[in-house]
Amino acid sequence: MREILGKRRRLLSRRDNRRSEMLGAALTFATEWKWPVLPGVAPDPQGRARCGCPDPECTVPGAHPFDPGLLAATTDARMVRWWWGNRPAAPIVLATGGKAPCAVSLPAPAAARALAALDLQGMRLGPVVAAPTRWSLLVKPYSMEQLGELLYAKDHVPGSLRFHGEGGYLALPPSETGQGQIRWERAPLPGSASPWVPDVEAVVDAVVEALTRTGVSAPEL
Repeated sequence: MREILGKRRRLLSRRDNRRSEMLGAALTFATEWKWPVLPGVAPDPQGRARCGCPDPECTVPGAHPFDPGLLAATTDARMVRWWWGNRPAAPIVLATGGKAPCAVSLPAPAAARALAALDLQGMRLGPVVAAPTRWSLLVKPYSMEQLGELLYAKDHVPGSLRFHGEGGYLALPPSETGQGQIRWERAPLPGSASPWVPDVEAVVDAVVEALTRTGVSAPEL
């Protein structure tokens, strides 16, 4: 009996720690860094690889907003506390663009090789978010016009690159989604100020060049 009670206490303690971790992270993003966030859809309890949203073929299970919708993203501490008080395990979703960072993402294997090549070049990168299949490099906010001009000027841009700009979203650590754990591959430097992020031009130029130099083929994912 004591062993059963001990296991139950440990399980409850882990759950409480997890809830505290999620709420603490959401509050840091929203109130300290001024990144608008909202809770994502939870994975389907019938199968974590599926999503809790109505789409049976959802490609980002648990890692996107649904109810509330993306426009509800906020930096208000009271709203954040209410959301994660009621949905403590909900993934933390960043509404990209506006005054918040945007992101450039690519398949994880190609991203790992590209980051290694950029490190050798001494390029300064900002935070990098790692999901099991894709990594996302955070960049300064950009407009669609700015992105269009950037891509038009290039001879070739890998089709596997994805851009999370105005009206987009990105699951943030330490969220747990239907695809697995979201973590920091490159964590923001500690401190209360919003983390530094590079310009999108610098990241796209560097990633495309690194992929070309290393001969990496970045498949669609």
